[in-house]
Amino acid sequence: MAAAFHIRPATPEDVAIYEKEPDAVKATPELLRKNLFETPYAHALLAFTGTAESATDREAVGLALYFFNFSTWTGRPGLYLEDLYVKPDYRSLGIGKALFGQLGKIAQDKNCARLDWQVLKWNQPSIDFYEKRLGAKAMSEWMGMRLEEDGIDRLKEFR
Repeated sequence: MAAAFHIRPATPEDVAIYEKEPDAVKATPELLRKNLFETPYAHALLAFTGTAESATDREAVGLALYFFNFSTWTGRPGLYLEDLYVKPDYRSLGIGKALFGQLGKIAQDKNCARLDWQVLKWNQPSIDFYEKRLGAKAMSEWMGMRLEEDGIDRLKEFR
């Protein structure tokens, strides 16, 4: 019998402190509320145990954090998946697939040409799932680049 779970958009009331390592992350509940709900720069889907018809959500067991970008190649928006997480005890129950399914619906509703994300090179089980089950293609011709806060600050010299 399949485990009962449901997915819904996150709300400000869902924001919580990361319980295991609160000092390891820079994201505070205040920053998350501001940047997910007041601005919003990003969006989140949450997966909960129990059915959507239950009176209240039960345990949060999955998360998909995403935002929209734009492609000059396609002339259309894209959906970028920043984080996808399912609690270890709830993996292999279809929650990750259901989160991807909901992301696909959102991408289609917004006329997105692409759904992009990154995966660590050593995470072969996830890579296999993405390629074999989802039909995703590795972007071998592209290399991710990043500037963090100090690098962004150094850009002042080009103003």
